[in-house]
Amino acid sequence: MSGGGRLTTHVLDTSRGVPAAGLRIRLMALAEGLAARLVAEAKTNADGRVDRPLLADGELEAGIYELRFDVGAYFGDRAFLDVVPVRFVVTDPGAHYHVPLLVAPFGYSTYRGS
Repeated sequence: MSGGGRLTTHVLDTSRGVPAAGLRIRLMALAEGLAARLVAEAKTNADGRVDRPLLADGELEAGIYELRFDVGAYFGDRAFLDVVPVRFVVTDPGAHYHVPLLVAPFGYSTYRGS
């Protein structure tokens, strides 16, 4: 792929069986001995996706990242979880990394998608 790899995500509300629209997501870069650095921030659209990749066009670098999903604000009074952190390692910056979140007020699941 020209321009390098990319990082994408989407969020599904499994308690209602719908995409999680309007959910805030922050992408942090982590480095040993340094504070986490905000790299990107977005809100999910009506399809539970962000409108563009969080990182693309050569922005993705090898390293440790953490997606922080603000599920507490999304679920409101039904929330038990506040922020769901998903930490992962990018070893090939030329690849596509897709990190979906399946979430309900009391639990979540994630995986490396395609």
